[in-house]
Amino acid sequence: MYSICRRIIFLETVAGVPGMVAAMTRHLHSLRRMRRDYGWIHTLLEEAENERMHLLTALHLKRPGPFFRACVILGQGIFVNFFILSYLISPRFCHRFVGYLEEEAVITYTKCLNQIDRGYLPMWAKMDAPDIARTYWQLKPDAKMRDVILAIRADEAHHRLVNHTLASINPEQKNPYKPGE
Repeated sequence: MYSICRRIIFLETVAGVPGMVAAMTRHLHSLRRMRRDYGWIHTLLEEAENERMHLLTALHLKRPGPFFRACVILGQGIFVNFFILSYLISPRFCHRFVGYLEEEAVITYTKCLNQIDRGYLPMWAKMDAPDIARTYWQLKPDAKMRDVILAIRADEAHHRLVNHTLASINPEQKNPYKPGE
């Protein structure tokens, strides 16, 4: 169980980076050019916030120690700089790349669900959903950890769709996703 928790926590600390970096880059670009962004910034910030909520939920399962936190700082430092440079060079590539990363997240959470269903994670099958998760995803009061994993997997599938869509359209084209979608 703890190896899954570590993997989820580490991945979610990095998963919030692309949306924030892309939103910041597009925001600064919009300010420099003194032109509209056509609704991309909001969607990208929503994605970053959603990934942060995945992390905050996972932290209710396991609290990382100092070495793990140092690895997160190092990983984020490398990834943020890599992603900023990459986004400046090719936003389309970055959105496509993130779409594929999100597909891997869907696979990871699907494997997690399979392990719960097969009895390999009995603690998670019986564990109540953390309050933060019940509130954020508006889950039933008796929701279990499995329900949380289902909600997170649905988010990751949506992020996959959004990023592949943004990779396929012109960066000057209107964002097809309205706030909250």
